[in-house]
Amino acid sequence: MRRLSGSFTVPCLLLLGLCALNLRAQGVEVSAKMVVRSYSVSTKKNTGPVHAGGVVIWLSPLKPLPTTPSASTHQTTYRLVQKDKMFSPHLLVVPAGTSVQFPNEDPFFHNVFSLFNGKRFDLGLYESGTTRSVRFDREGVSYIFCNIHPEMGAVVLALNTPYYGVSTASGNVSIHNVPAGSYQLNIWSENSQPTDQTIEERTIQVSSEPLRLGDITLQTTADALAHHKNKFNEDYQPSRDSSY
Repeated sequence: MRRLSGSFTVPCLLLLGLCALNLRAQGVEVSAKMVVRSYSVSTKKNTGPVHAGGVVIWLSPLKPLPTTPSASTHQTTYRLVQKDKMFSPHLLVVPAGTSVQFPNEDPFFHNVFSLFNGKRFDLGLYESGTTRSVRFDREGVSYIFCNIHPEMGAVVLALNTPYYGVSTASGNVSIHNVPAGSYQLNIWSENSQPTDQTIEERTIQVSSEPLRLGDITLQTTADALAHHKNKFNEDYQPSRDSSY
């Protein structure tokens, strides 16, 4: 019995070693806590903390990585659905070069457009039950609107890196399977910005152990989607029929 149990010692150790190597190859978790504080224009001071969800952080490799993320076995379909005069989801993060579908599931026409630097496009009028697509061919932030319904707004964030995370309502955010290496830290939020403007100049060193970045404080700013113009850079005309 001793010889039998001993005969399994080396294979088991080899298996454990291979598992450890595989875990290291997959990378580690990088996490942070977003703390968003309301900013008072009248007093020019930060007040209490507010909702901290929807903050995106991502890591841009400063040097080519020795390993690349394993390719997905199926192509992910990205959709920004128009329904009930809303875009869903409100925030969509996609790899740069990805095509995003814009299906119209309302019983009336929509006209999706963006005039911002991330991706400029105008899909024109299209009816219920039809879909049009846009390829977000470079990294950047695109604010998405409808030329008919001013209340509709969304954001598409195209990234050149797979290492990103979106904060929860409590501000917690995690980036999984980050390989060891040097990275540039990037932060984007629709309605806030870091109080320390040098935070995005920070270089992150990832090793074989999980990395905690600690608290990152942001202060609220003006709503990036509020009071926007239509695709002709003019004010929206009052709607004559609220059903459309």
